Amino acid sequence: MIRNHLDATRVFLKFVIGTGSIDLLKANSAVEHRNSGNLVKNTRAGAAGPASVSIVIVASAFGPDAIRRDGHAAWAQVAAKAGAAGFEVRRELFSYQAQSQPASLYELGQQIRAAGIWSVYSTPATLFDDTGALDESAMEQTLDEAAALDARIVKFQLGGSESVGTATDSATLDRLIAGIRNSKAQVVVENGQMKAGGTIDAFSTLFEALDTRPHTLSMTFDTGNWQWAQQDPLEAARRLTRYVGYVHCKAVQGEGARRFATAPATDDAHFAELLAYLPSGVARGIEFPFDQDSLAADAARYVKQLASA
Repeated sequence: MIRNHLDATRVFLKFVIGTGSIDLLKANSAVEHRNSGNLVKNTRAGAAGPASVSIVIVASAFGPDAIRRDGHAAWAQVAAKAGAAGFEVRRELFSYQAQSQPASLYELGQQIRAAGIWSVYSTPATLFDDTGALDESAMEQTLDEAAALDARIVKFQLGGSESVGTATDSATLDRLIAGIRNSKAQVVVENGQMKAGGTIDAFSTLFEALDTRPHTLSMTFDTGNWQWAQQDPLEAARRLTRYVGYVHCKAVQGEGARRFATAPATDDAHFAELLAYLPSGVARGIEFPFDQDSLAADAARYVKQLASA
């Protein structure tokens, strides 16, 4: 386990509620100065030129039980040694509520930076509730948590209603745009595995409504989740590529309730075609399980494979 070298009694957190911004007042700024130097080493991991892609390892790839047992920080170190540029923290994998509190998130963020990588903050919370209305409370809470972590990307599920999708009226869009405007983290919404928040039309309707306004929202394109929602991934890529700011990478095997995520094979033509449609410069997250008998080696293998795919 990683020991915290920061005296928590000498750190004060001041939130600006709902903006996702956070002021950090440190009695000793040397810690931040030291970590900012370390951060450089993996943000260009495997870089061979302008076409290099940042690879993020999603915490769940190491196994939910391992994350809950050891904590995110321990596995962020493994991700860094595997050559990843980033590590995705999963809120649902916190083993107790205190881990989602500002001081704990700040400490975790410092530990991830000390490993030389940056963080993504993922929440199971939806941006829109099951009636299709914007969930401003969930939005504000998640943005504040991401700010405490100092995440580079903060990821929501889209949510909404299966029948009506999400609200796109002018007042809702104004509140959404204002709510995320001051977030230091890039705000993204992901296609989920349910029809509510998992259809191509739900995303195209929302982003087309936003097209006439300046905004900072983008999407996480999960290459596998479309199949759970009975959507064509290639059609999704063709229609939504200009909105994509982050990609979750996985292949899918099985059918129906027995469907499960797996690693894309090196000769997977379908996966290669998907990536060809998607923006080449956005970060790619590994969201399939590693071999439990060789986690570190498997992580390094797939970081290299996805960076060159």
